[in-house]
Amino acid sequence: MPHAESCPAVREVLNRVGDKWSILVVVLLRDRSKRFSELRRAIEGISQRMLTLTLRGLERDGLVKRTVEPTIPPRVDYELTALGRTLLKPVQALEEWALEHRDAIQHARRRYDETGQRTKEAAG
Repeated sequence: MPHAESCPAVREVLNRVGDKWSILVVVLLRDRSKRFSELRRAIEGISQRMLTLTLRGLERDGLVKRTVEPTIPPRVDYELTALGRTLLKPVQALEEWALEHRDAIQHARRRYDETGQRTKEAAG
């Protein structure tokens, strides 16, 4: 468990790598570099602005490298840095955990939703 004095530092890092868009970008870049448009097409529901902000944050934190090739139009590629690649192991562990426990979570959600509905009916 983190010490009280390390909590702000841990929170700061988890704010970056713990949001859903950053994790998706890291996963998508695990095998090779990709262009912005490839990432946008692959991430359902992300806006251009949110993808831009996510990539900038990952680049600022040293997790993603942005390479611009001076062509017309310019070609911009994104790839994981060595530091970014270190995230793959914990992300893979989280992915495996989610797959292993997906059914139990869905069951718990159904049970919770049914109980919540009964509570509403009883109160109404």
